[in-house]
Amino acid sequence: MKAMLRGVCVTAVLVGGILQAHSADLVVAMPNWPSGQASANIIKVALEKSLKIDVEVEEMGTLIAFTGLDSGKVDVHPEVWRPNLDSVVQKYVTERGTVHLSPRSVSATQGLCVTQKTYDDYGIHDVADLKDPAKTKVFDTNGDGKGEIWIGAQGWSSTDIERIRAKSYGYAATMTLLEMPEEVGMSAVDAAVATDKPIVFYCYSPHHVFELHRIKQLSEPAFDGAKWNVVLPADDPMWLSKSDAPIAWKPSSFSVAYATSLSKRLPQVAKFLDNIDFSADEVTAMSYALEVERQDPATFAEQWVASHEDRVKAWMN
Repeated sequence: MKAMLRGVCVTAVLVGGILQAHSADLVVAMPNWPSGQASANIIKVALEKSLKIDVEVEEMGTLIAFTGLDSGKVDVHPEVWRPNLDSVVQKYVTERGTVHLSPRSVSATQGLCVTQKTYDDYGIHDVADLKDPAKTKVFDTNGDGKGEIWIGAQGWSSTDIERIRAKSYGYAATMTLLEMPEEVGMSAVDAAVATDKPIVFYCYSPHHVFELHRIKQLSEPAFDGAKWNVVLPADDPMWLSKSDAPIAWKPSSFSVAYATSLSKRLPQVAKFLDNIDFSADEVTAMSYALEVERQDPATFAEQWVASHEDRVKAWMN
């Protein structure tokens, strides 16, 4: 899942600080969600082993990464989510032409989920139920009269969009919108399942939570492009008031992005990146390994590449 730093000012500062000149042949941006961390390191290990080049993995938000891709200080981003980043893709891929998106992508979903017990015992079936104070009081854990809902990590564009959707649907008035790291959000889901407590939260797939627990996605009005009016904070300081999205997410996907200049500078690398074809099941397994089994991303990548030598060779060819 998934992309996404919040402010132009933060971007300017970090581009000057984090994205210094590198001695590595290739810089791969690593997002702060499990599958993105795993795939960034798989790219590093596979390229170092196959092409004997020096690859550096550096954690950064997606807006910073795109600025780096545009300037040439970053070479690869392993998971660019859409429609979350459509405006960024429009700017750097379509208009400026400095970033290239792989023709291969992984299908994904985004929405709001509850546990099966929440769905069955508390009658929370549809996003409209979140506007009913009589129903949302079951999510109130601090006694302030409002329920709580995890809408994603700070810095994800999906989190900003979930805030827009909460305002548009009306449940921003009945629910406290929580932004916290994914690890904390998923720990809350684990605890709710273990104690049979109701919970509602932002969910996306591929993701291990659907394998780990019995989860139900809330129903919503179908996506309608005419009603999806999303402005991101980086584009307008009045983004929230100017946005409206009282509908379900558009069918989502994510793909590898890399600097267009890479096709001339390291054409073998560009070809490799275009050939990467992770399946949804593999992405789920990455998420499970890092977040549930607590595997180190670099160690996981070493083991993954070692056990998928033929696959990596196919990507090279």
